[in-house]
Amino acid sequence: MLVLLKTIREAIAHWWSEFTLQTRLMAAATLIVSLLMSGLTFWAVNTIQEDARLNDTRFGRDLGILLATNVSPLIAENNLREVARFSERFFDNTSSVRYMLYADKDGKIFFGLPFWQSEVQNSLTIERRIQLPPDYASNSELPMIRQHRTPNGEVTDVFVPLTQGGKYLGVLAIGINPNPTVVTSSHLTRDVTIAVFVSIWVMVILGGVINALTITQPIKELVVGVKNIAAGNFNQRIDLPLGGELGELISSFNEMAERLESYEEQNIEELTAEKAKLETLVSTIADGAVLLDTNLQVILVNPTAKRIFGWENSNSNVVGDNVLYHLPQEVTSELTRPLYQMAKDESDKEGAEFRVTLTQPTNRTIRILLTTVLDQYRESVKGIAMTVQDITREAELNEAKSYFISNVSHELRTPLFNIKSFIETLHEYGEDLNEEQRKEFLETANNETDRLTRLVNDVLELTRLESSCRIYHFEALDIAQPIEQTLRTYQLNAKDKGIELIQEVDPDLPQVLGHYDLLLQVFANLIGNALKFTPSGGKVAIRAYLLNAEENSHTQTQTPQVRIEVSDTGIGIAPEDQEAIFERFFRVENRVHTLEGTGLGLSIVRNIIEKHHTTINLVSEVGVGTTFWFNLAVFQQKETSDESLPTLPETSELKSSITASLF
Repeated sequence: MLVLLKTIREAIAHWWSEFTLQTRLMAAATLIVSLLMSGLTFWAVNTIQEDARLNDTRFGRDLGILLATNVSPLIAENNLREVARFSERFFDNTSSVRYMLYADKDGKIFFGLPFWQSEVQNSLTIERRIQLPPDYASNSELPMIRQHRTPNGEVTDVFVPLTQGGKYLGVLAIGINPNPTVVTSSHLTRDVTIAVFVSIWVMVILGGVINALTITQPIKELVVGVKNIAAGNFNQRIDLPLGGELGELISSFNEMAERLESYEEQNIEELTAEKAKLETLVSTIADGAVLLDTNLQVILVNPTAKRIFGWENSNSNVVGDNVLYHLPQEVTSELTRPLYQMAKDESDKEGAEFRVTLTQPTNRTIRILLTTVLDQYRESVKGIAMTVQDITREAELNEAKSYFISNVSHELRTPLFNIKSFIETLHEYGEDLNEEQRKEFLETANNETDRLTRLVNDVLELTRLESSCRIYHFEALDIAQPIEQTLRTYQLNAKDKGIELIQEVDPDLPQVLGHYDLLLQVFANLIGNALKFTPSGGKVAIRAYLLNAEENSHTQTQTPQVRIEVSDTGIGIAPEDQEAIFERFFRVENRVHTLEGTGLGLSIVRNIIEKHHTTINLVSEVGVGTTFWFNLAVFQQKETSDESLPTLPETSELKSSITASLF
C-alpha cells in the first residue's frame, strides 16, 4: 500500500512539473473557484436535507403520538385483534410509514408490520426484541426519535411509549420514509454540481495538455536531454515532429548526441579491454589480491583471496562492502588500524607487511602485504592493494626443518659423544684396560655407529622415495615371502621382549603386483614399531587374506585385492595423533617420553604404499592396540607396465573385530 501511494505521489509530482507557471496559476484559480461553488452548492443541498429531516421528524412524532393514543386502550384491554386490524388499515393507506412494531414493556415484539411475530419466530427461529435504554420506562412521556441509513434511503425511527391510565404498557416503533420529492431534488442538485465540477476540470486539463504538447513538452524534453548528455548518457535522442527553429534545434541536438555516443563507445571498448586484461591477470596470479577504495570497500577480489578467506561459499557478495566486515577476526584485529591510516594518508609508509595465523575456514598461515595506490601525481591515495600469500606450507616446512635439525642434532649428538668418549678412552687408557673392557667399549662404539647409519639411511631413503626421478618396476610376487623374512628378522627381538609374533597368512594366496624390497621395508617398519610400542607379554600379528566380492566392491575397483594387516596390543595412538602419525619427523614417543626413533619410519611406509597406488590406514585405541592395513592388487597377466597399475582409492572399511579377534 505504501509503495502504491509513493508511486502515485511521484506520478502526480512528475505530471505537475510538466506545466508552466502560467498553467499552474490558472489551474489553482480554477480549483479555488470550483471548490467554492461546489461548497456553496453542497451547503444548500445539506440545508434542504436538514429541513426535510426535521419535517420527517415532526411528522413521525405527531403520527406516532396519534397512533399510540388510539391503540393504547386496545392494548390495555389485550385486544390484539383490533390492534392488528387498525394497524393494517392505517399501514395500507399511507406510503410514509415503512414499518410498525409493537413491543411489551420488556421490549419483546408481539406484533409488527409488514411482518408478523409468528412468521418471524417460525421462519427465523429467533426472538425479535427492541433494545431500549434501561431508564426508558421511567422517562416515557415523550417519544424518542433517531435516523439510520438503509440501502433504500434514510429512515426516521420514532419510538412512542404506550401508556394507559399512567401505566406503562410498552412501546410503538414507527419507521418514517423520507420525503421522495426532497430526496429527488437533492440528488439532482448534487449530480448537477458534480457534473459542472468535472466539466470545468476536464476543460482545464485539456487546455493544459494542449499547451504542454505544443510548446512546453518539446522544451522540457530538450532540457532533459541536455541534462542526460551532461550526465554522460549519450544515447539520448529527441523524436518530435516539429518544424521551424525548434525543430532545427532538436535536430542539431540529436546529431551532437550521436557523435558523443560514437566517441564514448570507442573509449568504452578500450577501457573494457584494459579492464578485462587486468581482471584476467589478477584472477590467474597465485597470490590473493583484493583492491580497496579509500572507504575500504572492496572493488576487486580474485579467486585465490576468496578461497583463503572462505568467501567462495558466502551468501553475500563482498564486492561493494567494507572489507573489515568480511575478514576473519584475526585479520580484522591486525589490519583495522593500518588500513584506516593508509586510507586517510596518515601513514608515513606506502606499504606494510603482516603475518597472521587463521583458524577458519581452515588452519593456515598467511602473509598480507598492504600497498597504497596513488594518483598519477603521487599526491593523494586512490585506494589500497592487499596481497594475500598462503605461506602455510612454508611455515610447516620451516617448522619441520627446525624440528628435523633439532631432532637429528639430538640423535647425532648422543651417539657421536658416546663414540668419541669410548674411542678417547681406548686411545688414552687402552693399555690399562683388560681385553673384556676393550671389547665392550668397541662394541658400544659399533652400536652407536649403527645407530647413526640407520638415521642417515632413513633420511636418504625418504628423500629417494619422495623424488619423482626414481622409477620402480613392479612384478608378481608371493606376499608370504617378505612376511616370513621379516618375522625371522624380528623373532629374536620379540623373544627378548617377551612378545608373541603371530603369522596368519591364508594359504594359496594369489600373487600380488609389487616391489619385493620396498614391501620388505614396509613390513620391517611396521613390525619394528609394533614391537617397540608393545609391552612384554603382548602380541604382534601380521595377516594377509584375499578380499571377498563384497569387501572388494567397497574399494571402487574391479581388480581383486589382497589385504595385509599388522596388529599389536601396544600403547595405542591417541585420536589427535592419528592424522599426523605419517608426517615426517612426527614421533609418538615425543608424547610418552620413553622410546627412541627418528620419526621417519611411517612416513617411509606411506610413500612406499603410495608407490603401489594404494593407501595405508589405521585403527587404534589408547591402551588397547593399533592395526595398520593396506591393500595390494592381485597380479594379472594382462598387466605389462606401470601405466596399467590399478588405482586403489582410500577406504575406511575395516572389520570392527580386527583387534578383538586377534586377542
